[in-house]
Amino acid sequence: VIAVARTCSLILIVLDVLKPLQHKRLIEHEVEGFGIRLNKQPPNIGFKRKDKGGINLQCLVPQSELDGDVVKGILNEYKIHNADITLRYDATAEDLIDVIEGNRVYIPAIYVLNKIDQITIEELDVIYKIPHCVPISAHHKWNFDDLLELIWDYLHLVRIYTKPKGQLPDYEAPIVLKTGRQTVEDFCNKLHRSIIREFKYALVWGSSVKHTPQKVGKDHELADEDVVQIIKKV
Repeated sequence: VIAVARTCSLILIVLDVLKPLQHKRLIEHEVEGFGIRLNKQPPNIGFKRKDKGGINLQCLVPQSELDGDVVKGILNEYKIHNADITLRYDATAEDLIDVIEGNRVYIPAIYVLNKIDQITIEELDVIYKIPHCVPISAHHKWNFDDLLELIWDYLHLVRIYTKPKGQLPDYEAPIVLKTGRQTVEDFCNKLHRSIIREFKYALVWGSSVKHTPQKVGKDHELADEDVVQIIKKV
């Protein structure tokens, strides 16, 4: 299971809402032991081994935990005696170790807190303050829409709906694009690579345009749940 988790784009962790924090800490401790960092960014630390010259430490901001002696001590544990280290933020020893070992994976996670039908409204208000959490009831199918929306957000996916000429938009089968690769050209290529060769312009309805429909070119960046109609060259 852990081997599979290391390759995932998103991890959903289902917890009992009656003991959420206790189970959350146990699971986080378990996966961290296997090199999985949940809801964290890779440390912004420069690390470069070299053949000679000793340890060169650069601190671009003040450090509360790491200094020259601590850094050298950690590097000595890994038998590293020549390296350039650049600390671009207030880093911890664990951050430096993660960079040295180089086998950590950083994966977004959503904590799905089940059985909210068994708690009070006041308790639910507290639950909502826990980061990266969605309370649901699997039995009653409560709050599934919020969970699905959060999954889309955490995966950085964009849904684009097609609109054939003279027809209503197809809201049943959206074209799914990754955030950052969501231009009209990306949309065309996802449909079929030959479309872009015949592309003249596109009509777009949605939040990415100022008025609807708006005529746009292939470089226009689409937004989630836009509707697109492709106009081909005659």
